[in-house]
Parts: sequence; C-alpha cells; structure tokens
Amino acid sequence: MDERTGQFLNFLAVEKNASNNTIAAYRNDLSQFLGFVAEQAPGRAIEAIKHELIVGYVEHLRNGAHYKDATVARKVAAVKSFYGFLAAEGMVDGDPTEQLKSPQVGKTLPRALSVQEVDELLEQPSRRNTPESRRDKAMLELLYATGLRVTELVSLDVADIALESDPVTVRCVGKGERERVLPLHQRPVDELRQYIFHVRPRLVRNRRETALFVNRRGERLTRQGFWLILKNYAKEAKLDKAITPHTLRHTYATHMLSGGMPLRNVQDALGHASISTTQIYTHLTGDQKRREYDKAHPRAS
Repeated sequence: MDERTGQFLNFLAVEKNASNNTIAAYRNDLSQFLGFVAEQAPGRAIEAIKHELIVGYVEHLRNGAHYKDATVARKVAAVKSFYGFLAAEGMVDGDPTEQLKSPQVGKTLPRALSVQEVDELLEQPSRRNTPESRRDKAMLELLYATGLRVTELVSLDVADIALESDPVTVRCVGKGERERVLPLHQRPVDELRQYIFHVRPRLVRNRRETALFVNRRGERLTRQGFWLILKNYAKEAKLDKAITPHTLRHTYATHMLSGGMPLRNVQDALGHASISTTQIYTHLTGDQKRREYDKAHPRAS
C-alpha cells in the first residue's frame, strides 16, 4: 500500500488509539479504494485524485459491487477520514472528499415487547420481598406507564411526583431542558405510594437526599445501576430479546399507538421535538401487528 496510507493507519493506532479490528477494517477499505483507482486511473498519485473519481468509486460500490447502504457508508467514511488526515498534514492541496455525501442509512426500527412479555417482566420484582424489589417494581411500572428515558427516570426527585393532584402526575425535564408533566394511571400510582411512604425511608440514610429512586447506599440510582437491574429481571423473565432501558420506552410508544392514542399525544409524552421522530413507531406498530397475525394464522407447510 501507499506510504501515506501507512502513515494514516499509524495515526489511527498511535493518536486515536484505535483497536486492531478498526485498523484492519480501514486497511481493507482503503485497499479496495486504491485498487479501484489503480484500475480506473493507472499511475494516478493519491494527491492527484479528483472528486469525480471518488464519486465514481461510490457508484461502483452501490451499483457495481451491490453493497448495502450501511457498508457503502462505512467505506466512504474510511476514504473521507483518510483524505481528512492528508489535508490536515499538508500532504494534499485540497480534500477531494469535502463535498462527498455518504449514503443515508435508514434507521433500524426499535424492538418492542409484547403485552405478555411486559406482564412477565413487571411480575419479576413481585416474586421477591425486599425493599429493593419494591423499588424496582415502582420504577418498571413508571417507565412502562410514561415512556420516560432512563436518564429522566433516575433524575427524578420525590417532589416531581404530585401525589395529591388529580390525576397524579410526574414532572420530568428531558432533552433541551424541555419540561413535561405526565398523568399516571392507578397501577404505577399504587406502587409509587408504597415505595415513597414505606420503602424509600428504609433505603435513604441522609434525610436531605432528594432523589426519588435510591440505591442500597441511599444515594441516587445511576443509569448503569438501573440497566443492571433491568438486565437481571429480563433474564429471570426468560425474555429472548436484548432488553435495554430504552426498550420500555419503545414498548410504551408502540402500545399507546396500537391502543389508539393520537401520534401528537405520543410525541408530547415522549418529549420528541419533532413529530418525524415519533412517526417511526407507526411503522413499528404495523410490523408488530403483522407478526401477531402471522403467529395466530400460521401458514400451512
């Protein structure tokens, strides 16, 4: 490979502390790019490669090699990073990839739990009789009832739960410091009352602690702490899906839309700045309904 390519890979290893797998991927992608250049423009030096030739390479990846958009995007990113390095080091007069656009990679639809899977997950903490399990029950019920982000959940203070209002509400501050107040139905309210009045006092050691959900040390629970809690309950529930804290948020949105909640209301509940972000769930609900239909009406073999 060209000496400049070697310098770039060394830069990734030394300056960027890139992993061996990352460096190997860059090496392979750049080798493919240089092979295309050698075939299309024999003898052309790296610094003499023009924008048009690189555009031709991208078209070759798409239409000639028939790579998927995600793979094309990765290979284009490797070339762009390479020329960005050369330009920064003064090895080329200009960056021919500066105006090069990477393929738009479609968003992967989030996975949602079925109603039965949610019931099984929410049942797990009830099978234990500890302060922590009662706390966990309240957290899981609240997440499924509101679609809160996990960061919003662990950032809640006791004062954010308006137990005396009708209906009971939870106040949270999301991305962009946008505040929203969400009504709660009876099931999470019952769990929160039990937790706040009877369980939390057994966990908190400092009376000045404001956090709603606390760990065994009586301090605010962290995102990582909640993730481990959820992971253990998902394992006990024998859920075969990769469950993350965001899974319950996805599930909330999917179930609300399936139940007839208007898209705009779901947007407000989730705290999305743009309704286009919420619209991804309309596709998800359709996919889920088709899967449920297929299960109920298996095709004859």
